Amino acid sequence: MPTPRGPRPRSVQKRAPLLAADKLTFLLALVPFVVDRGRVTVAEVAEHFDVEPAQIRDAVELIAVSGVPGETSTYQYEDLFDIDWDAFENDDEIVITNLVAIDDSPRFSAREAAALIAGLQYLAALPENTDAAALVSLTRKLAAGASGEPSQLGVETAAGDATLALIRRAVARGVQLELDYVTSAGASERRRVDPLRVESVDESWYLRGWCHLREAVRTFRLDRMSDVVVTDEPIGHDAADVPLPDVLFEASDDDLVVTIDVAASAMPLIADYVAAGASLEERDGVVRTTVRMSHYHGLKRLVASMPGAVAVVAPEDARRAVAEWAAAGAARYR
Repeated sequence: MPTPRGPRPRSVQKRAPLLAADKLTFLLALVPFVVDRGRVTVAEVAEHFDVEPAQIRDAVELIAVSGVPGETSTYQYEDLFDIDWDAFENDDEIVITNLVAIDDSPRFSAREAAALIAGLQYLAALPENTDAAALVSLTRKLAAGASGEPSQLGVETAAGDATLALIRRAVARGVQLELDYVTSAGASERRRVDPLRVESVDESWYLRGWCHLREAVRTFRLDRMSDVVVTDEPIGHDAADVPLPDVLFEASDDDLVVTIDVAASAMPLIADYVAAGASLEERDGVVRTTVRMSHYHGLKRLVASMPGAVAVVAPEDARRAVAEWAAAGAARYR
């Protein structure tokens, strides 16, 4: 039988009591929080959930008489949560000694956890997520909660990561960039750019900025940049003054209009390329539409990104460019 609790110090500033609608959510969050830490004081839990310590104690006592009935539809000892009452009564600590149902919940397989952890490693490597405690904590939880030990994977740092870090630094400081850029037509030019925004589409990163050479907003692929230099010259245009379209790829009078057949299920993947006002004719799960490309090199990349899902219909120059490019690639395997 538990010994009576003595008086405990209470917070000077009273917190609002939990509303009835919040109590269930609170209890569902409390148990994993305590289990994850193994042993935690009432004061630490109260501070984390921003409630009075008395509410934590009441919740713990409620958890101790909660559980899942067994086959007889009655509660036996193993069907209820249990806590270390000595630690709770004497040291004001919470230690759950018997768990109910939680261990039976579905878990990630070792391979699934390894894949998710690799993704978190990539996110943690991005400049804005340096030393992100939440990512580290989530990685630890995934490893501990998997059905087996996840495989040890490492995410290789790409050469473009250094360029991305430089560009983000320039955006944060509000200074201009100088860089060599290879256009979609293959021409190399030295550019001075006011960096405004960095975005990603699929596996590619893009810089949106005011190009001083073109005197207009332009979109630059990071993998076409080289010799990137962060200057000390403040930008002359910022995102508040220069409207940036919602779409990443803007139409131009010089664009090539190409008719393609694309699997209906793949249409969301090419939404940024579809020409404004283009017709969409669907038949037997295939959509015929038109896309705008600055150069056939971009068309080749689009077709390569969705093998078997896209076919070029017209013009004949576009069909020939893609066919010759595919044949040249296949010839390298002979």
